[in-house]
Amino acid sequence: MKKPIRAAQRVAGVRYAVRDVVVQAEKLRRAGRRILNLNIGDPNPFGFAPPTHLIEAVEAAMRANKNGYAPSEGIPEALAAIERDARRRGIGSICHTWIGSGCSEVIDMALTALADPGESILVPSPGYPLYTALAAKLGLDARPYQLDESNGWQPDVASMRAACDETTRAIVVINPNNPTGSVAEAATLRSILDLAVERDLVVFADEIYDRLLFDGCEHMPLGSLHPEASVLSLGGLSKNWLVPGFRIGWGVVSGDAERLEPWIEAIRQLGRARLSANHPEQYGIAPCLEGSQAHLVDLMSQLTTRRDLAMRRLNSIEGISCVAPQGAFYAFARLHDVPDDVRWCRDLMDATGVVVVPGSGFGQLPGTNHFRIVLLPSLEVIDEACDAIAQFMRTARRG
Repeated sequence: MKKPIRAAQRVAGVRYAVRDVVVQAEKLRRAGRRILNLNIGDPNPFGFAPPTHLIEAVEAAMRANKNGYAPSEGIPEALAAIERDARRRGIGSICHTWIGSGCSEVIDMALTALADPGESILVPSPGYPLYTALAAKLGLDARPYQLDESNGWQPDVASMRAACDETTRAIVVINPNNPTGSVAEAATLRSILDLAVERDLVVFADEIYDRLLFDGCEHMPLGSLHPEASVLSLGGLSKNWLVPGFRIGWGVVSGDAERLEPWIEAIRQLGRARLSANHPEQYGIAPCLEGSQAHLVDLMSQLTTRRDLAMRRLNSIEGISCVAPQGAFYAFARLHDVPDDVRWCRDLMDATGVVVVPGSGFGQLPGTNHFRIVLLPSLEVIDEACDAIAQFMRTARRG
């Protein structure tokens, strides 16, 4: 028998904790266990539905046979709507806008076009694991900078500065943050942009949750805060408009057009090579950005009730504390006196059927352990899951 086909070494470092726990959960489900999924940020399985005008616009495009390839960068009416929305939010000096198959593809294209193997990017810790996975695939050094749990998970700019060197090409800022739900303050964001301008870095402003805000919290678009900064502002339909399966995201590059042109042309080159993003779904972009936003009122009302319940329950459990999120639909809970978050999450799942994601999958300060939950399940499911977590912690502490 011939030797097995060797896999590429670049895949060895690719991890995605959010999906990795699903494998174990599926084994338990097949064995007949009741599973309480608090792990994946997909609103649709929990009963949330997109606004009607979005579905109608996409259906009309399909019936009009807009089902072939789209222009590589996106359809003109969608691109124009994205840029109008960016300008309304204070983003000027727009150099390039394009649409991808979800924000993930946009980020992949932008990183691939920007950094060579051996160069580095700064990523938040905790932060969305896509960035570290892409860095592993591309041969980049993903250097963590800390978010300060004692300060509401605000980015630590001193930690960011310490991680920079001559190989650094970009800073990733996720705001609102996944997994903590924190929203960065304007003064912090300006300090990040000052550092980026000083070190000639591109800022990846991941703002996919920018309309999902609690308690009247205000979101400041990074691209609106510093005229000299090179910023890629990332958005999409997935979260704010509840259609993650549409796979529609976009990027808006702002800054000095002449200096950014080589990078932008590399992005265009990659876009032409992959043909186009989903076509009919792009006809929903303008209605979403410029039509009714009424669905957000009901969505945030329901999420606020779920968040408040989860915070009350989690913070009442001995050995657990949790900073209340200000945006998105996640919470990142601290495990005290637990030495291994991965084992804790696995044992919790085996004992109770509650599925959460280990904090180490997102990054965390060494010596600390956390887990992420989503706030999308019903109040009854959140209550039941918290009951199970509390009982598991009591049993574990007695043990």
